Amino acid sequence: MYPRFAQARLEQALADTRVVLLAGPRQAGKTTLARSLADERRAFYNLDNATTLDAASRDPAGFVRNLDHAIIDEVQRAPGLLLAIKESVDADPRPGRFLLTGSANLITLPRVADSLAGRMETVQLLPLAQSEIVSETPPSFLEAAFRGEPPRVARELFGGALIEAVLSGGYPEALVRKAWARRQDWYLEYVDAIVQRDVRDVANVDQLDRMARLLRVLAEHSSQLVNHSDAGARIGLNHVTTQRYTTVFERLFLIRTLPPWHSNALKRLTKTPKLHFLDTGLLAALRGITPERIARDRRVFGPLLETFVFCEVLKLAGWSSERLAFSHYRDKDQNEVDVIIEDRSGRMVGIEVKASATVTSEDFRGLRRLAETNPDQFAIGMVLHDHHRPVPFGDRLWAVPISAMW
Repeated sequence: MYPRFAQARLEQALADTRVVLLAGPRQAGKTTLARSLADERRAFYNLDNATTLDAASRDPAGFVRNLDHAIIDEVQRAPGLLLAIKESVDADPRPGRFLLTGSANLITLPRVADSLAGRMETVQLLPLAQSEIVSETPPSFLEAAFRGEPPRVARELFGGALIEAVLSGGYPEALVRKAWARRQDWYLEYVDAIVQRDVRDVANVDQLDRMARLLRVLAEHSSQLVNHSDAGARIGLNHVTTQRYTTVFERLFLIRTLPPWHSNALKRLTKTPKLHFLDTGLLAALRGITPERIARDRRVFGPLLETFVFCEVLKLAGWSSERLAFSHYRDKDQNEVDVIIEDRSGRMVGIEVKASATVTSEDFRGLRRLAETNPDQFAIGMVLHDHHRPVPFGDRLWAVPISAMW
């Protein structure tokens, strides 16, 4: 069993919050982690079980009435439970009464936000981070970055080994399959199952047959600016429907839109979000990218690597004690920074991603622009690339191996 570094944050939340939601995509490890916290005091109920689901759906209040402490897995399958849980924890507000897991972002659903506001904390569990695969201790990448220090490289990973890590993704079930064809078959079957089973739990979709096709089109746009009109036109959907269906995939933790960074000091900024998938193994399978294809055409690796880095820093933030905000920066002069991370005090870390082993001064153009405009808030700017040694490129600017993240 892989260590899950979010467990410490989950246990902290259970110690002082009435309801805790462990949220993330199916097969990311939520059930395994939640079940490890079950004991004689805290019973475990799985709503993927037909009998349990029927009982919870038919009489939510009766189901919850006699529960003192409980874990309810895949709670989005019986949304009526949420009002019953609200009534229960209002009557008995002891912390840690309910641990819920959900494969849909329940907070985006109005009925959930209204019923459990102020009573529930959400802990996100995405597929395995590289640090969870190769280590038993959480990395200090973000902490060092916000101190303005280049992260140390504890484990070298570059070249073919980096390509393998990116294409493998982080779903535990996929990682046990050693052959690339078998691994990518798992991802494609996973997508089909999600579309056929879970989409209906979060949205009323009248063209379900186009959802899988849309996801494949979106895969071609990962790490690019969102363009609903272009994506939808390829499968006969208008931009409004495409945007609505894209939001469904975001609720199911398959994709994430990265908002543009804003500043009153900078004009002519791009105001369009970027699109990223939340697992590069899944993304590679949808795009048919294998090590052999990258060997023939290295250009296909760049967008995957940018998405990989974004996913890794999201996972690091998931168990951080800091509340961090993510965005990207691009202006009309083509200065850009792939990922900007800001803490609550306004300090920022800029990350640019490059698939090459070679970094030049030109690769820091966007980071320099960001630093010049925000000298007091700018902690460090890094070009993360396919190498094994950090190299300084000026004041608070570093070329850093991607493996420094773990």
